[in-house]
Amino acid sequence: MSDKLKNFIVRTISGVVMFAVVLGATLASKWSFGALVMLIAIGGVWEFYRIAQRAGYAPHFGIGLAATVMTIACSVLLMITMQGEPSQLIYTTLVCLPIATILLLPAIFICELYTKSETPIANIGSTIMGYMYVALPMALLPFIPSMLSPEKWQPWIVIFYIFIIWANDVFAYLFGITLGKHRLFERISPKKSWEGFFGGLLGAMAMGYVAALILNGDVIVWIGLALVAALSGVFGDLVESLFKRSVDVKDSGNIIPGHGGWLDRFDALIFSLPFVFIYLVFISLI
Repeated sequence: MSDKLKNFIVRTISGVVMFAVVLGATLASKWSFGALVMLIAIGGVWEFYRIAQRAGYAPHFGIGLAATVMTIACSVLLMITMQGEPSQLIYTTLVCLPIATILLLPAIFICELYTKSETPIANIGSTIMGYMYVALPMALLPFIPSMLSPEKWQPWIVIFYIFIIWANDVFAYLFGITLGKHRLFERISPKKSWEGFFGGLLGAMAMGYVAALILNGDVIVWIGLALVAALSGVFGDLVESLFKRSVDVKDSGNIIPGHGGWLDRFDALIFSLPFVFIYLVFISLI
C-alpha cells in the first residue's frame, strides 16, 4: 500500500469519526454541545501556545487555559439560561465567572514579574492573543442558534453552519485542483487559487440554500450567512497558515490523524464566528 493511499484511508476514517463526534455531541443535548465547544476551545488555545513556544516565547498556559474554560463555561451557561433552563446556581455562576476571568487577565502581568524572561512583552502578548484568537470567538458559537431561532433550541443550525465551512473547504479544493491557475496568496499558502476561492464561495452558498430549505429559514439570510462565513473563513485559514509558516511546522498538532490539530480543522470556523455573529446582529436590527 502506497503512503498516499494509506494517508487517504487514515484521513477518511478520522474524518468520519470526527464528523460523528461533532454531530452526536451537538444533537445529543445542549450540555454535550457545550462540552464540544469547550474541547475545541481548549485544544485550540493549547496549540496556539505551543506555536508561540516554538517562536521562542513563553505564554502562560495555566492562566490562558483557565480564562478559556471560564469564558466558555459562562457562554454555555448563558445560552442554556436563554433557552429556558435557569436556576439559582446557574445565575450565581454567571456572576462569578466573568469576575474571575477579569481578575485572571491582570494576573498574567504579575506572574511575568517572576519568570525572569527576556521576552516579557511577547510572553504576555502571546498569552492574551491565544485567548482572544480562539477562546473569545468560540464563546460566540453557543449564541448562533438562539439568534436564528429565539423560540427553541435548534442544534441543526450549528450543524449546517459547520457544513457551510466544510463545503467551502471541499469546493475550494475541487475547483482548485481542476481549474486552479492563479495563486490566491502564494507567500502564505502556495496551493490556494482564486478559482478555488470562488468555487468555495459557491459551495458554501449552495449549502446555505440547502440549510434554509431544510430548516425552513430565510433563504437570503442563510445565503448571506454562508457568504460571510466563507469569506472570513478563508482568512482564518490563511492566518493559521501564517502562524505555522512562521515557526516552520506543517500542522498545529496531531490530535486528529490525517487532519492535524484542532486549529487545522476548525481555524476557519473560529475566525468566522465574530463576523457571523455581527452579521446576525445586523440582520436582527433591520
